[in-house]
Amino acid sequence: MGQYALAAARARAAAGDDVVLAGLSSAAASVEEARLGRGRLKIVRLLRPTYDRARLRERALWTLRTNLTLLWSLRAELARADEVLFTGSPPFLIHFLVPLNVVLRRRLVYRISDFYPEVLIAERGKANVLLAALWRLTCALRRRVDRFEALGEDQRTRLLECGVRADRIAVMPDGSPVTIDADTRPLPVPPELAGRVVLLYSGNFGVAHDHETFVAAYRRHHREGSARVVLWLNATGSRADRVESELKGDGLPVHRTRPVALDALASLLVTPTAHLITLRDPFVGYVLPSKVHGCIASGRRVLFVGSAGSDVHRLCQARMPPGRYVRVDMGDVPGAFEALEALGREGA
Repeated sequence: MGQYALAAARARAAAGDDVVLAGLSSAAASVEEARLGRGRLKIVRLLRPTYDRARLRERALWTLRTNLTLLWSLRAELARADEVLFTGSPPFLIHFLVPLNVVLRRRLVYRISDFYPEVLIAERGKANVLLAALWRLTCALRRRVDRFEALGEDQRTRLLECGVRADRIAVMPDGSPVTIDADTRPLPVPPELAGRVVLLYSGNFGVAHDHETFVAAYRRHHREGSARVVLWLNATGSRADRVESELKGDGLPVHRTRPVALDALASLLVTPTAHLITLRDPFVGYVLPSKVHGCIASGRRVLFVGSAGSDVHRLCQARMPPGRYVRVDMGDVPGAFEALEALGREGA
C-alpha cells in the first residue's frame, strides 16, 4: 500500500498540489520535504511498534493508540488541508476522522482497501453483538464520507450494501507496483526447483487466503498425479507458516523464502511458470489481493482459488490471454488437482 500511496502523492505534487503524505514506520521516525514540479511533497513517517496480530486485545490497543498518535501528530496539517485522503491502514481511522471533521469541515476521501470491521467478522465466521453494532456504526460513518476510491467492482458492491451513494464511489484500481517489460530478467531459480514447473505464491498469506483447497490438491498431485509442479512460497503470514509446516510434514516439496525487496520484485514475478492467488469466499469484496496486478503484468500463468465474484477473477479474465488463467472454487479440491495436472503438462 505504501508504494501506491507514494506514487499518487508524487503525481499530485507534480501537478501543483502541496501534499503531505503520512505513514507508519517500525524502524525510525522521519520527515522529508521536496519540490516536485509545481508542487511540494512532505513525507512524514511516524514510529510505531509492531504487534502480534493473533492477540486481539494487543491489536485493539495498538490500533487505538496509532490512530490517536497519527491525528495528533498531523493536527497542524489537518487544520490547513483542503482535502484529507485516508486509507484503511491503520484500520478504523474513519471512526476518528469523521467525528473530527464536524469541526474541521474538510473534504474527506477514503481510498478503501481492507474493510473493517467486516474483516474481523469474516475471521470469526459471524458477528457478535459488539461487532454487529460496530458494523452499523461504521456504515453510518461511511455515509458521511464525501468520496470513496474503491479498488474494484466487488468493493463498490460492498459499499453500496452499506448505503453509500453510488455517485460517491469511484472504482480506481491499483496497477502493478513495479514496471515489467521485455528487459526484465528473472531471478536465478533455486537449485531444488530447477527443471520443475514452479508455482509461486508471493506476498502475504494470511487469514483471508484459502490454503486448505490448495494443500489438499497439491498433496494429491504429488501422491496420485504427475508431481511435476513444485511450490515456491515467497511469503509471510500465518497461512504461509501453516502451509510450509503441513507440506514438509507430509514430505512434499516446498521452497520457502521471505518477500524480496521492491527493487527485485519485477524479476521475481517473471521467474516462475505460474502464480498462485487464493481468497476465502467470506472476504470477497472486503479484501482484494493487490498482488494480482503484478501477476498479470508478469505474463506468467495464474491459478486462482476463489470466487468468481472477486475482482481477482474479473481482472484476470479481462486482461489475460485465453488459456493462461484458471480459476477454481474454494473447496473444489478435484478442480484444483486438475489445474495442477494441466499446469504440469503445459509447463511454461
